[in-house]
Amino acid sequence: MTSSISRQLVFWLAVPLMLLALCGALVHYFNSVAPGVISSDRRLKEATNVLMAHVLLRDGRATIDSTSGGKGALPLPDSIKYALRDPPGRLLAGDAQLPIEPLTSANAQVFAMAQIDRRSLRTLTTRFDTKFGVIMITVADARAAADPAARFGFMSTLLWDFVQLDITLVLIWVGIQLGLRPIKRMRDEIAERSPLDLRPIAESSVPREIAPIAVTLNRLFLMLRTSVQSQQQFIANTAHQLRTPITGMQAQLDLLAAEPAAEPLKARLLTLQEGIRQLAHSANQLLTLARADPAVNIAAKNQTVDLKIIVGEVAARFFDRALKANIDLGVEAMPVAITADPSLLDDLVSNLVDNALKYTPAGGSVTVSAGNIEGRPYLAVEDTGPGIPEPERQRVRQRFYRLPNSPGHGSGLGLAIVEEIAQLYEASLTIGPGNGNRGTLVRLQFP
Repeated sequence: MTSSISRQLVFWLAVPLMLLALCGALVHYFNSVAPGVISSDRRLKEATNVLMAHVLLRDGRATIDSTSGGKGALPLPDSIKYALRDPPGRLLAGDAQLPIEPLTSANAQVFAMAQIDRRSLRTLTTRFDTKFGVIMITVADARAAADPAARFGFMSTLLWDFVQLDITLVLIWVGIQLGLRPIKRMRDEIAERSPLDLRPIAESSVPREIAPIAVTLNRLFLMLRTSVQSQQQFIANTAHQLRTPITGMQAQLDLLAAEPAAEPLKARLLTLQEGIRQLAHSANQLLTLARADPAVNIAAKNQTVDLKIIVGEVAARFFDRALKANIDLGVEAMPVAITADPSLLDDLVSNLVDNALKYTPAGGSVTVSAGNIEGRPYLAVEDTGPGIPEPERQRVRQRFYRLPNSPGHGSGLGLAIVEEIAQLYEASLTIGPGNGNRGTLVRLQFP
């Protein structure tokens, strides 16, 4: 499973931001609690000292003298609660609800929290050695209601911090998505290309951070383009070099077959002539295939072409062949202009007509048509031959594939050439049955 850069970035930002939000809430909590705690502790110590000054022995037991006598005023009951106990813990005076905290020999005072009347109050327990003996004084700050408020402040601060964190993460996510748009554009540009489109990526439109990726891809495209061009150039050169001697051999064989002395060998010469013609046809098809390959036609020599003229010229060249085979070759074309290489369109129509004549029996017909359908130029060749079975209609577009029991000695390149040229001009190629569900209809719809 592939990982997402944006998700990883958000995750690695979310974790530290959450920790920072928590730490900030804790700092806010302690900053709001600490002053109250310090103030409360100071009041508890002052109250303890005042209470000690008012301790009296009456009837053999310690009690609190409510008169000031220059000893300072006693704290108000609604602000300070107190309890006096002896070491065993018996209450001598004050509020029995106040607990006594155990003291060690090292500590004469200890602060604690106690639940009194459903309230959390901070208490201070102090041990005093007096002339009346050891007395334990516990005082509680009844006004200490800051802890619930501090907890509420802590929770509200934490909640607000996490709301801010969520908004921050959303903004970060949006920023990351906007920042990754150049990568997505480059991805979409490459994804929309055909496998044969090896044009370099425009490095000027790529951000500096991913420029090395574009440079590396351009190097790869260059290597592949060079390799494909070398291969296609080899095919083109080979076909071109073969065409000249093959044409010469064909001319010599024609002259030899016309000689009276060659009459006994005429049957063999005719077989040899047919083989040479097939070889010449295959060489021409290889040359056309090399020229039609989109990988080497990035800058094709295109111009405005009238399909009606192309169709008429090709049909005129095949008229004698159709007449000899007793096939009705017709043209139904309307003037329609497209932008293309005229020689490649000539090869396209020639291969379609050649295939149609090859598979149409004597007495049949082949119709070449061109025009507009719904504002789009089209080119079609229809015959009354045996047709192409539906499972084979995709396979016949492959190079060197021929239908089983096909007549003649073709190379299986005709429809492959048509497919290559159609891809070059972004035309849709459909193969189906002809009129009345007879024969084959090959149609190209141009953009």
